[in-house]
Amino acid sequence: MPKKNQKEQPSSKSQILEGSHAIALTIKNINPAVISAYPITPQTHIVEDLAKFKADGEADYEYVLAESEFAAASIVLGASATGARVYSATSSQGLLLMTEVIFNIAGMRLPIVMTCANRAVSAPINIWNDQQDAVTIRDAGWIMLFAENHQEAVDQHIIAYKVAEKLNLPVMVNVDGFVLTHTYEPVIIPDQKQIEKYLPRYKAKAGQFLDPANPITMGAFATPAHYMEIRQDLHDDLISSLKTINEEYKKYHQIISNTSIVNRQSSIDNGLIEYSGPKNPKTILIAMGSVIGTMKEVVDEHNSSFLNSKVGILKIKTYRPFPAEEILEIIKPAKYIAVIDKSISLGHIGPLASDLKAASQGKVKGKIQSFIVGLGGRDVTRGMIKKIIEEVKKNNDGIKFVG
Repeated sequence: MPKKNQKEQPSSKSQILEGSHAIALTIKNINPAVISAYPITPQTHIVEDLAKFKADGEADYEYVLAESEFAAASIVLGASATGARVYSATSSQGLLLMTEVIFNIAGMRLPIVMTCANRAVSAPINIWNDQQDAVTIRDAGWIMLFAENHQEAVDQHIIAYKVAEKLNLPVMVNVDGFVLTHTYEPVIIPDQKQIEKYLPRYKAKAGQFLDPANPITMGAFATPAHYMEIRQDLHDDLISSLKTINEEYKKYHQIISNTSIVNRQSSIDNGLIEYSGPKNPKTILIAMGSVIGTMKEVVDEHNSSFLNSKVGILKIKTYRPFPAEEILEIIKPAKYIAVIDKSISLGHIGPLASDLKAASQGKVKGKIQSFIVGLGGRDVTRGMIKKIIEEVKKNNDGIKFVG
């Protein structure tokens, strides 16, 4: 038995797994009541595995193969509205086809969890990774998490259900398509008993789901006299969720200690952000998703090779709601701030850079500069990161494509 106040170590061992399979195993162990999805690259392996678990008798959820992504989102919306724990996954054009339902899910305050295997959007047609799909619907009212690696993706899915069901807010977990979904890494998958210690079986609260014995209205018609206040309530609850995300991140890692396979020390690591680097960095690189891994390797090498080099890395884990205060606290001392987006707000700058500029007006000394990389799945190389570290010191205005 573990000693009092000592973290209980999981019985599960580290395995080398494909990212999609790791996510599917995690969802199986979370044990939703209903899963509905439509296969789309590069999300397909996740839902294929979940369908196979059901077909092989390894799971007892209802698995509904929909005729489109719009239908899949509608099915999980309906199931969640009856008080069931649900799951779906999608990517790229599939997510965009769901857009109407995505807004409805948030507006109806349904605790749905969905995986987005991030992929470029058309035209031209492209099946490879960037993050344009997710950032396109960033204003729909969902909590949006971004994973750097397989272990973070597993952990975020479990935490996502706890946060969603606690706050009645939907959560989207974003994983870079192919870069994470189709690669193999060491990962620990908590088993069902471990997960239930943190995430008990779901029981919807009375008055928050459709029940003939206790009738309620969901998604009602709202006149101008009421609509604005309803949207403000959703906004305020999203902002308030920042505290809950951090609290649940801490609780999760107290109950399920599976991060020993991540051999890196971070001075700040919570549910919203992770910062690695010196206390008073001169240069900070900011990004989200799998590109962080390459950035860490380059910055480690850079800081060890150059005397008095002070380059830090800020990883954004929670993109919506936007953790502005936590980010500003880290970047205040920096002279050069490079925001690296794998997406673009066409006609403007990178979406993450835009958010950061808006939040930092008059609050930071350094100039925030927007760098665009990896669109359409182009490799983000060590050389590109090195180039950005040098380019940001020039304090140029405008957007910079690095390819």
